[in-house]
Amino acid sequence: MAPTVFADVDNSWRIAREEIFGPVQVIVPFDDVGEAIAVANDNRYGLAGQVWTTSLDTAHRVAREVRAGTMWVNCFFVRDLHAPFGGMKDSGVGREGGLHSQEFFTEAKAVVIQFGD
Repeated sequence: MAPTVFADVDNSWRIAREEIFGPVQVIVPFDDVGEAIAVANDNRYGLAGQVWTTSLDTAHRVAREVRAGTMWVNCFFVRDLHAPFGGMKDSGVGREGGLHSQEFFTEAKAVVIQFGD
């Protein structure tokens, strides 16, 4: 599929409510930051999000309030492999990256041995 942008989408539409892994962008209009946060959180997924702003206060508010495993501010897919990566809600399972990888990709096991009496 060629890269596709769907503009003026209502947040109730299926294309706005599912994770689409492909060259697809969905644009849902909003009137203010609070509404944008509500729209972003109004689904069962939360892998990642982006906010483009000149306001550091807005960047921190959106990053704090949007339920997503990664939030990019004024960039996309900039990643430090030492930082945790993974989604929230129904996006992804656990975290990987840095120490989080050890917990995610291993399974703890206790072995107790007694020698003699």
